[in-house]
Amino acid sequence: MMLQAKSLSRFDRIRHGFFTRDGGVSDGIYASLNGGVGSKDDMALVAENRARMARALGVAPANFVTCFQIHSPDVVVAERPWTAEARPKADAIVTRVAGLAIGVSTADCGPLLFADQQAGVIGAAHAGWRGAFTGVIEKTIAAMETLGADRSRIAAALGPLIRKQNYEVSQSFVDEFRRADETHARFFSPASREDHAMFDLPGFVASRIKHSGIGSFEDLQLCTYADAERFYSYRRSVHRAEPDYGRHVNAIVLAG
Repeated sequence: MMLQAKSLSRFDRIRHGFFTRDGGVSDGIYASLNGGVGSKDDMALVAENRARMARALGVAPANFVTCFQIHSPDVVVAERPWTAEARPKADAIVTRVAGLAIGVSTADCGPLLFADQQAGVIGAAHAGWRGAFTGVIEKTIAAMETLGADRSRIAAALGPLIRKQNYEVSQSFVDEFRRADETHARFFSPASREDHAMFDLPGFVASRIKHSGIGSFEDLQLCTYADAERFYSYRRSVHRAEPDYGRHVNAIVLAG
């Protein structure tokens, strides 16, 4: 049902999971652990799937929260649970509240989980290309610091996301990155189609993490697009002309 990072598993006060598509009740294109409240799946099935994820992390379903994601650098501080209808618009959550599982949904974008166990501060960020490009990683770390975290102690783990061999982008996409910083050219390589390139999203995320100066970083080295048995993928669903796609939830909780 869920994958774990070695770097976060060593903390006795932290529970976390990068949930796969296995272990749920949805069917068809959503089979089976679809956690996407924004999908067209039956919401009763999504609620049961999310309840199963909550139980896997040792919390009540009401204490398992995610945002209304908008591909932004925006971060919210969670001080109490909220309902699905009241989800704040943001792409990262931080908290120091024990027993509150915070998560982000993904289906090719990069899920990042953060923890400073000593300070009792955790974070979860949705790092798609736009969020990573505009600063969601740096803002998540800064928000954790406002709660008492020390960046030199923060461990971060990057879960399954689309990897370079399956992420073709247009020349205008490349140009946008290079206008911001010419050294960004290193994250692109030629594609089989003219005026296109292959983009290394995990490499770009890793570079932003490294520049932030946190204590440790782990990449699970898994590709959502390439592994249809275990992972949902927005891009794969487009290539298959499917009407929708499932969403993973990637979550972390500070034990009480």
